[in-house]
Amino acid sequence: MPKGLTFLPALALAAVMALPVAAQSQPDADTVVATVNGEDITLGHLILARAALPQQYQQVEDQVLYDAILDQLIQQNLLRAALGDEMPRQIALTLENEERSLLAATMIDRLTEEALTDEALQAAYDAQFTEWAGGDEYDAAHILVETEDEAKAIKGALDDGADFAETAKEKSTGPSGPNGGALGWFGAGQMVPEFEQAVMALEPGQVSEPVQTQFGWHLIILNDKRKSQAPALEDVRQDLAQQIQREVIEAKVAELTQSATVERPEVEGLTPEMLKQLDLVQE
Repeated sequence: MPKGLTFLPALALAAVMALPVAAQSQPDADTVVATVNGEDITLGHLILARAALPQQYQQVEDQVLYDAILDQLIQQNLLRAALGDEMPRQIALTLENEERSLLAATMIDRLTEEALTDEALQAAYDAQFTEWAGGDEYDAAHILVETEDEAKAIKGALDDGADFAETAKEKSTGPSGPNGGALGWFGAGQMVPEFEQAVMALEPGQVSEPVQTQFGWHLIILNDKRKSQAPALEDVRQDLAQQIQREVIEAKVAELTQSATVERPEVEGLTPEMLKQLDLVQE
């Protein structure tokens, strides 16, 4: 079923039926901008209708959008009035769902606003990162060739004193070759498993035996290794905020559930597949 404000094909038609409105020094959400058969449309209605529009409409000139939304709300009032007192079951249930959802979201917003303080964020950061040891990071370079024989020949030259970086520039077929094979710092999971395992087995300054991966044959030198540093608070602020929000909402729901009476009766003949039966809510 359509949801929110949907422009009708006749939007471009002049359908304004507004009555004169007394001037106010400062319009607010309750300011009446039109009256249709005695029913008021307020500035608040227009503001929320605009907020619900798709992004492409948000770029429309203010005056054009104001007139279009007001026309639309007037048309909707006229069409709704044509139904009289009829309230289709589907509409009634949808309104109940929307009200429940919006009010629950309001409660979530309040809980979040109260919980997301600078002090709470700092406390969450300290709890997670103050004693954070960090994972291992490696600074390595490699020479990539197509065959094992090529790799073995280059390994022999390196063992005889050839410079690794210069050899990489001359022999490596990988994109890092022109840069001496340098890969920079990387952590666990950033390289293919065979390459990572070979790096982890090396000591700084040591060159690996030929290592095969899906890309070819590698000779790897480990330049250095270190423990990764904890991220700055600003870098993880969003993640911490989501964590705090999740925890405070879960705690509130648990509290409310504990004090509530929730019954889930067994309904004979009810099956999950019945969720697809829209005909049950249509009249």
